[in-house]
Amino acid sequence: MFESKRFIGAVSLIWLSVGAAQAEEKPAKDKQVAEKKAEAEALELVSVLGSAEEAKDMPASASYIGTEGIRDQSYSDINRILRKAPGVNIREEDGFGLFPNISFRGVDTTRSAKITVMEDGVLVAPAAYSAPAAYYNPAGGRMSGVEVLKGGSQVKYGPHITGGVLNYLSTPIPLEGKAYLKSIYGSYGEFRSHGFVGDTLDTAHGKLGYLVEGFYRGSDGFKTIDSTPDFQNGDQTGFQQVEPMVRLSWEPNTAMYQKLEVKFGYSSMDADETYLGLTEQDFRNDPYRRYAASRFDNIDSEQKGGYARYFISPTNNLDIVTTAYYKEFDRNWSKLDDNSASTALAGGNPSRLACLKGNAACTLTVRDNNRSYYAGGVESMANYRFDSGAIHHELNGGFRYHTDAETRFQHDTRYTQSAAGTITNASVGLPGSQDDRTGETHAYAFFLKDRMEWGRFGFTPGLRYEHLDQIYTNRRSPATNGRSALDMYAGGASVDYKFNDDFMMFASAHRGFSPPSPQNAVVDKLAEESSNAYELGGRYKRGAFSAELTGFYTQFENLLVVNNIGGAGTGQSENFGKVDTRGVEAALNYDAGEDFGWGFRNPYFVSFTYTDTEQLNDAKSTDAESIFSYGKKGNKVPYIPEFALSFGSGLHFERWGMEVAANYVSETFTSANNVEAQVNGVGTADSRFGKTDEYVIMDVSAYYKVAKGIKVLGGVQNAGNEEYIVSRQPYGPRPGMPLFAYGGFELDFDI
Repeated sequence: MFESKRFIGAVSLIWLSVGAAQAEEKPAKDKQVAEKKAEAEALELVSVLGSAEEAKDMPASASYIGTEGIRDQSYSDINRILRKAPGVNIREEDGFGLFPNISFRGVDTTRSAKITVMEDGVLVAPAAYSAPAAYYNPAGGRMSGVEVLKGGSQVKYGPHITGGVLNYLSTPIPLEGKAYLKSIYGSYGEFRSHGFVGDTLDTAHGKLGYLVEGFYRGSDGFKTIDSTPDFQNGDQTGFQQVEPMVRLSWEPNTAMYQKLEVKFGYSSMDADETYLGLTEQDFRNDPYRRYAASRFDNIDSEQKGGYARYFISPTNNLDIVTTAYYKEFDRNWSKLDDNSASTALAGGNPSRLACLKGNAACTLTVRDNNRSYYAGGVESMANYRFDSGAIHHELNGGFRYHTDAETRFQHDTRYTQSAAGTITNASVGLPGSQDDRTGETHAYAFFLKDRMEWGRFGFTPGLRYEHLDQIYTNRRSPATNGRSALDMYAGGASVDYKFNDDFMMFASAHRGFSPPSPQNAVVDKLAEESSNAYELGGRYKRGAFSAELTGFYTQFENLLVVNNIGGAGTGQSENFGKVDTRGVEAALNYDAGEDFGWGFRNPYFVSFTYTDTEQLNDAKSTDAESIFSYGKKGNKVPYIPEFALSFGSGLHFERWGMEVAANYVSETFTSANNVEAQVNGVGTADSRFGKTDEYVIMDVSAYYKVAKGIKVLGGVQNAGNEEYIVSRQPYGPRPGMPLFAYGGFELDFDI
């Protein structure tokens, strides 16, 4: 399968190269003012902020990372991309960013399930209500931008608004012809290629836009699986990722502005990834080793879907956007399922550890976590601008009907292993024999916001209401089947004051929520997670310098804790209780070259986050599968570092340039009982308990412009080859990516 995908990637590369070569021969079209207006209006359809400039006027903490912020260091890992955004907590897992664990302001990091994740304004999780864990995540290297929104402004979105909003911006249809191709080759056999061709054409019936895009990334992986007499392919621990996309738009020649856009995308990933980690000693000796028992582990996933979006402006003061969307996602993660693995890795079961290493006769159980998802809905939003005396209003409201579901149809395969590590027999269970159930949600959401401006003052109240109908069907345990209805309310307001064109301050307070899954609601009888959040901040920009400083305080009244350690998946869900998070975010940007008129750019950036978390009650759970088990009042929230700091600088001349970026993350506790040793709350050995490492990593990149539109480029990520533990979940210590060096080229032409 990997070879066929490499072939597809190579064919795509050749096709895009031909397109780029042809593009060089065609003259660039003149830009028109009307097209610029249309571009801005199109961006508003898919963006929560609009642009970096508009982000600086938001009455809330907001970060916009544009195309250059992604391309300069040749990033595709969203964990690395988001380092420039303060207030973001990240727990790495696989080293490549395939399975990010993203948190804003101290919410649970697990699989980004407690933030609202979107692409072009459409919910991106496989089932954002029924199963929000992000086993699908868009390739960051395919994006033209990333937006992060926190504070009271997020009540417009949902359903997870106790943390914040992450919105991926895919490549927009260009207003004039453009062809782009970037390909890099790097360590561990990595090949990555991203290219697109697009244009907006004037026709007798209006403007017709198109974009054809392809993204491919493949790697052999940086880990090595222990060999056995019947397994000698231990270097293949990588993945293949393919993401093509087609986007079409039509803007008819009518007196009333209107536009129709259609997008269809496909994503396929095949990764030899595992849940199994290492013992502490083995990690320190070789963090990139994998035990023989993980040789069967593989995840294969496929997603397809898209949307149709219609934008209309009946008057100069009214805009209406309606989006219909649908997608399907299927994945099967075959991985070792071993309740005793964490005990063995922590030294509590030597005979089982020998089994995992392929040194003892035993039985290995591999679970086919076969799951299917669908999500679809329709959303309509309106924006109406009017004046009421001296007050200018921008009234924004909308409705969304959304339905999604997760179906689990899983089975186990049991392998008999000899004392030499050879597999002598395999017993395959019947499909559905381990798990056969469906969780389904139908959600109706309404929101209303009014942005009011009076002189230098701004005031923005908003509210959100969602009604959920949830259905749980367990075909192996029909007695647990049932339905649940839930009403959730959120709201808040922000106030801001512009002292002058350079400096503004803002403050907000809002109530947020995050819904339970159908199983949590129907079987476990859990209510939604709720929170009260407050922020106070200021933003300054003059010339080449900009800065933002924000203080935040969030009170979780009903923290929803699920079986999120990610091992056997048998943990019990619960409403943990109360947790407080507080902290400070700071972002600074400065370009000395622009400020002093040097004739070249010399940018600097700093992103700093301080987060203090506190559990306000003891945990009820004594189940080691829960990340919050054995938690004690006064303890820290797991996987939320106290300090995170990113900083960097660059030099950009007419023909060449370079960028340097460094990232520091302090150590974190990996469970709510806050222990240093690898033992759970009752002293039983467990490799998932303890701490992660603090670390500093540095990325360096450089480029040279061979000719107009042609660059050669290269770089090194984790230039110091730092070895560090980023997580102890799902089963034991896991490393970040080691030193990664790459080189390649970039073609960017008008056609």
